[in-house]
Amino acid sequence: MATGLEELIGRLRQAVHERGWERFHTPKNLAMALAGEAGELLAEFQWLTPEESRRVMDAPEKAEAVRSELADVFSYLLELADVLGVDLVEAANAKADVVARRYAEGHYGK
Repeated sequence: MATGLEELIGRLRQAVHERGWERFHTPKNLAMALAGEAGELLAEFQWLTPEESRRVMDAPEKAEAVRSELADVFSYLLELADVLGVDLVEAANAKADVVARRYAEGHYGK
């Protein structure tokens, strides 16, 4: 049985295939698209105070824009990982283990 994440990856693959975008969805292009979308997400927070940024989801129009940009970033990240054959859950768990080990050894942030 597929997880929600696996189903979403399948849906993204299907959309790319239906549109004939495979030739454009190279690791380089997907990384560039991911960076661009991360910039668009960042723009939603530009000039906000720290407190305003914490309350960004309280304003419906702003919340929708943030949700949309987060979805774009997430989708491109999933597509890039898929093209490269990276299991993001596994990679994130491995990274969390490294951080935990560094923190336990007193090397966090170094």
